[in-house]
Amino acid sequence: MNEPITIAVLIGTTREQRQSHKAANFIAEFGRSLQNVEIILVDPQDFKFIGDGNDPEGKDPRYSVITERADAFFIVTPEYNHSFPGSLKRMLDSELQTYNHKPVAIAGTSAGAWGGVRAVESLVPAVRETGLVVLSWDIYFPHIQDLFEDTGTLKPEYLTRYTSSVQKLYDELISYAKLFRQLRADQKKD
Repeated sequence: MNEPITIAVLIGTTREQRQSHKAANFIAEFGRSLQNVEIILVDPQDFKFIGDGNDPEGKDPRYSVITERADAFFIVTPEYNHSFPGSLKRMLDSELQTYNHKPVAIAGTSAGAWGGVRAVESLVPAVRETGLVVLSWDIYFPHIQDLFEDTGTLKPEYLTRYTSSVQKLYDELISYAKLFRQLRADQKKD
C-alpha cells in the first residue's frame, strides 16, 4: 500500500478565546510538508454534536466521514480547570466505531508553565476507551500566548525546538498508522 497516510488534526476546543488553535495549525502545516501524508484540520466549531454519547442523533455526518477516512489522529488540547474541554470529549464520544485500531498523538497547551500536562493526563483514559492507540509521549506548549505571533506563526526562537519535537512525533505516528492500517485490512479479510 503506497497510498498517503491520512491524519486528522483535532483542535480540542470551541472556545472563542482559544489559543490552542495556533499550535494545531502549526502541527497541521508541518504535517502538510511531509511526503505521502494528507492532513485534515478539524475545527469543532465547524460541526454540530447534539446530545451525548455515540447515538445516531449525536453524530455529525461530516465528522463521521473524516474519522472513517483517517488512518491516525493528532489531538491538540488546551487545559481548562486541570482537564480537557467538554467539547473535545463530546467530539470523541460521537464516533466509537471508526476510532478502533488507529494511533493518536497528543499535544497539550496552556497559558501557564505546565503546557497542558494535566489535560493530557486526564484525556488519555478517555481516548483509550474509544479504541484509539495512544503514543507513549506527547508535546507541550506552555505559555501558549507567548509562543506565537499575532498572525499565528510560531516565533522564530521556538521554531527549532518545536520542529524537532513535532517531526519525531509525526515519525512515530506515521509508523504506527501504517502498521495499524495493515492490521485493519487483514482483519477485514478474515
